[in-house]
Amino acid sequence: MLIARSALLFVLAALLEIGGAWLVWQGVREHRGGLWIGAGVMALGLYGFVATLQPDAEFGRVLAAYGGVFVAGSLAWGVIADGYRPDRWDITGALICLAGAAVIMYAPRGGN
Repeated sequence: MLIARSALLFVLAALLEIGGAWLVWQGVREHRGGLWIGAGVMALGLYGFVATLQPDAEFGRVLAAYGGVFVAGSLAWGVIADGYRPDRWDITGALICLAGAAVIMYAPRGGN
């Protein structure tokens, strides 16, 4: 149950961070305006809060593992929001990042 909660928090954090950055990008680069930028900034702030809800208390570990989720999530966001088509190397790299995130976050540590 703890791993499922942690994984769900990683997904939520990715949606907020990647979505927030995308909204800012749209506001600035695509000239959609201040509302898009403001919504993006709020989403990015919420991302920072969601990261604190992880059951592991080690900031470095949580953010390092989240990095792998961010890589895979960014590619997925590109597919859904922008029609990006990842190649096999994008997918392979994302899977390697997710495997690394799982090792960092969920490997048994003998009581630690």
